[in-house]
Amino acid sequence: MKEDQITQKIIKAAMKVHSKLGPGLLESAYSACLYYELLKAGLKVEKEKALPLIYDEVKLDCGYRIDLFVEDQVVVELKSIVSFKDIHLAQTLTYLKLADKRIGLMINFNVEKLKYGIKRVINGY
Repeated sequence: MKEDQITQKIIKAAMKVHSKLGPGLLESAYSACLYYELLKAGLKVEKEKALPLIYDEVKLDCGYRIDLFVEDQVVVELKSIVSFKDIHLAQTLTYLKLADKRIGLMINFNVEKLKYGIKRVINGY
């Protein structure tokens, strides 16, 4: 499956979750519901995927975890915050680099309309 198809399915599932739950809940609630919806859509999803840091020949377990990793291709970083900050973009880009992946989605559920809470992130741009 192509990255665009995967991200479309993720966004569709996120919109379904947001329309049912609305803003104001904890990130963990949205994460659990989105995980469920993505599985229901037939996608392979890993939650809280451990992401080691490799420096030279040393593999360090620094506690980095991808919120949702979909189809071994797309990094999904979930938030329930007032608004995205530069640090959230930096975090997502770091996960993309460490995982050696190209596409990520930042999804902030704490917005009135979810379309304002979605950012597509591309590694290397």
